[in-house]
Amino acid sequence: MLEVRGLRVAYGGIVAVKGIDFEIAAGELVCLIGANGAGKSSTLRAISGLIPTAPGAVRFGGRDLAGVPAFQRARSGIVMVPEGRGVFAQLTVEENLAMGAYTRADGGIESDRRRVFELFPRLSERRRQSAGTLSGGEQQMLAIGRGLMSRPKLLVLDEPSMGLAPIVAQRIFEVIRDINGAGVTILLVEQNARRALELASRAYVMEIGEIALSGDARALLADPRVREAYLGEALA
Repeated sequence: MLEVRGLRVAYGGIVAVKGIDFEIAAGELVCLIGANGAGKSSTLRAISGLIPTAPGAVRFGGRDLAGVPAFQRARSGIVMVPEGRGVFAQLTVEENLAMGAYTRADGGIESDRRRVFELFPRLSERRRQSAGTLSGGEQQMLAIGRGLMSRPKLLVLDEPSMGLAPIVAQRIFEVIRDINGAGVTILLVEQNARRALELASRAYVMEIGEIALSGDARALLADPRVREAYLGEALA
């Protein structure tokens, strides 16, 4: 579904991503883990079209996305839920969800909205409340729900548990698992490396703009290098 080849991202003279390769097949949940500044979010921004890429660096469904703007990538099925949530603070919960479906003209919008409310009952309770007055956890639920209203082929999640209480983060992880179980392909960047590896089928470890390790997520969870560097486990 998604092919990344030689992806490079630079901000002026600073190279954040140094020519990485990876791929995601339809139906997978793949995670990127790594320390702050490793280039994870820059990679997601490049895939989503928020940063320009060289020809051939990002292909989706066999199509080269070089020069394709972010809004067209979203229409083609790449939907990003950014770090920091990015909800429309002055709009209600229902209006935010409607914004997620603004490019759609099919008859499934109402059923998708009901599905979002099933996943996040708290949003249903607050459907007429302004998004800016929601708690951080509720805003994260809304951001994911808005993304789902676009009917994504690839859902890109950037740090969905950041700043959340453990019980709320746990619910977010459960929903991510359920979304993937329903057939949505997911690319996840997550600060909680252990939880990300437990959820994912495959994983890539980024270090200083490069892919340092990759493979089966459970195998990486048991890898001594990953355990020591990212799971906080001191090894004898």
